[in-house]
Amino acid sequence: MAQPDEATGTDQVGVDAGLSRNGGLSYVHIPAVDARRSAVFYETVFGWDVHGHDTARPGFTDGTGHVGGAWMTNQAVSREPGLLPYIYVDDIQATIAAIEANAGEIVDAVYPEGNLLIATFRDPAGNVMGVWQETAT
Repeated sequence: MAQPDEATGTDQVGVDAGLSRNGGLSYVHIPAVDARRSAVFYETVFGWDVHGHDTARPGFTDGTGHVGGAWMTNQAVSREPGLLPYIYVDDIQATIAAIEANAGEIVDAVYPEGNLLIATFRDPAGNVMGVWQETAT
C-alpha cells in the first residue's frame, strides 16, 4: 500500500519493501473516532512509527516493520470482538499500565494460556484488541 505524504496527506508512489512479503499480513485499517488521538495512543503504548500526525489520516508501521496501516474515521469501530488482532509485547504488565494511562480500557485482565499471558483492551476509539507475552517455558 502506498504511504501518505506527511505534508500533503496524499499517497506517495511505491510500496515499503518490508510490507511486501508474499502471504504476510501487511496492512490494516484501524477504525477511529479521532484518528490523531488513536495514532498517539498506539505510538505511545506500543512504540509504533506514526507518520502524518497532522493529516486527517495518519498512518503507521508497527514495531516489527512488517505491518503498516492507517486509522480510518469512515469505518465502524469494532466494539465487540469479531476479528480480534493480538499485539505481542515484551512486558504485558507494563503494557496494561500504559494502556490505562493513555485512555485505553482493559476488557479482559491478564490471564495465562499455556506458556502465554494474554489480555484484551479497548483503544480510545473503542476497538477491542489483544496483547500477549510469552513466559518462560
